[in-house]
Amino acid sequence: MTAPIRFPRFFVTSPAPCPYLPDRQERKVFTELKGAHSDQLNEALGRIGFRRSQTVAYRPSCLDCQACVSVRVVACEFKPSSTQRREIKRNSDLVVTECRPWATDEQFELLSKYLSVRHPDGGMSAMDELDYADMIEHTPVTSTVIEYREPTKDGEPGKLVGACLTDRQGDGLSMIYSFYDPDHEGRAGLGNYIILDHIQRAAHDRLPYVYLGYWVEGSPRMQYKVRYRPLERLTRDGWQRMDSEEQSRLIAKATAPRGEKAGTLGGARGKDGQPVKFPAS
Repeated sequence: MTAPIRFPRFFVTSPAPCPYLPDRQERKVFTELKGAHSDQLNEALGRIGFRRSQTVAYRPSCLDCQACVSVRVVACEFKPSSTQRREIKRNSDLVVTECRPWATDEQFELLSKYLSVRHPDGGMSAMDELDYADMIEHTPVTSTVIEYREPTKDGEPGKLVGACLTDRQGDGLSMIYSFYDPDHEGRAGLGNYIILDHIQRAAHDRLPYVYLGYWVEGSPRMQYKVRYRPLERLTRDGWQRMDSEEQSRLIAKATAPRGEKAGTLGGARGKDGQPVKFPAS
């Protein structure tokens, strides 16, 4: 008798400099997503802290550190703060479209601008058009690119100001990678708005969660993820809701003024360490 789903083989990468915290080494465990059951495997792995990069699902497997914590927003219970309500109102005129995962020149130009401002020293800054196409199009699961465009005078979709590669799972939306115009006057908070829009979409579709990837306390560029309530994090005892007082403290710390510019910290490689390079199996 042949099992309907073949148990995946897992591999471990060699230690490499951590993209989040200085003077630390990272290691990842990963497996390939392929075949007719890729969606189910990706969803099952996502529930235990894995992330997808192209045809690979991975999660940190560091020997002496557990700083990377998977987090997800409880979409159906989410209540925006006053700041988040202003960001929703400010960007509510944007024309939002779900597109098939197909890379375009316009998307790549926006990504290049985003990386040059927010992550100029990161590994993704060296991406070319083919690398970007691989990131978007090499997906064995149900994925979309959600585009955010300014309306023209007649209300039609106009200039692209944001985009997000998103996986749709049975229990929610997983935000794989988002980018936006970082210098747009009058559109402050575009990155936050993209997350807020995903939370609204998940709630509308009665999907319980929006997966935000890894939160790393002590890494300033990852602190934006604590701003969404209620937030759950993956622990050794499963998913647990973050204590309200603790989250308030973390939000206050995350929103405090910082002297350093975004994207210049410790050779950062971009959100969740993208793109992930793995050895051939």
